[in-house]
Amino acid sequence: MSFGQGGPQSQWDPWKPQSQQPWGGNVDDETPDWAALADQAETRNRRKRLLLIVGGALATVGVGTAVAMAVMSANDDTSASGKPTNLPASASVPSADATSPSFAPTSAPPPLDPKEFISSKAKDTAPLSPATLFPGTQLTVASTVYKKGPTADTTNCASAAQSTLPKILTANDCTRLMRVTYVKDGVAVTVGVAVFDTEAAATKVKTQADKKSIIRALPGNGVKAFCDGAVCRTTTNAYGRYAYFTIAGFTNGTDVTTKDTKVFTIGDDLGRFAFDQIRARGEAQASAAAQ
Repeated sequence: MSFGQGGPQSQWDPWKPQSQQPWGGNVDDETPDWAALADQAETRNRRKRLLLIVGGALATVGVGTAVAMAVMSANDDTSASGKPTNLPASASVPSADATSPSFAPTSAPPPLDPKEFISSKAKDTAPLSPATLFPGTQLTVASTVYKKGPTADTTNCASAAQSTLPKILTANDCTRLMRVTYVKDGVAVTVGVAVFDTEAAATKVKTQADKKSIIRALPGNGVKAFCDGAVCRTTTNAYGRYAYFTIAGFTNGTDVTTKDTKVFTIGDDLGRFAFDQIRARGEAQASAAAQ
């Protein structure tokens, strides 16, 4: 093979060390420029990577656009009335009432009013006597113990009252008057509970009573006579169809003055006890009716 000009030339391959370049020159000049060739190869590789990146980005944009167009198409799929047309028929859509859970009512009824059971004869039907209102042989209030004395029960209310009270009891149709006496350290108190058919009648007795409307003190069973001509302390109250009274004084016949606090204390304690017993009567009947 000739290396001169005009002879056949071999195809130059830069990757084959023995191949020749198409131009002449000495042996040193025929050595490939490997740095340049490496730069050219790197340039071609960068172009390929760039084409791959650009192509991938365009493909992603294309998919995103297709999805967005599909969503927009779905949103635009409505009738002229503006309502969605791709919903199932109304008969197949469960109504709110059909899916709403139903529960049995759990709230308790309002409690019965105990006072209603002691405000009229029709409802106040529980057993009634001095023993049910004032049970036991003594009464303890806080740390004070009052000994129970005699009891009395009558349907002739006027006979157990004095001064202006008999007339008031009769005018308002009193049906029964029960009394009990308690004693402590020379001071005695009689509690009287008058019974009427209605609350209105008992309330009228309270409003019509004056300072002279008092019950008769009840001595006996070891309790000396008291408040028989002496000045005593009295009270009048009403609750439901009951009016209740107290008369308290010294068993030695001494007049009560405003300084005699123990007389006021025993009268207040027994008056409060009478009220509590009447109210408890109503509460017991209301509780039984609620069962």
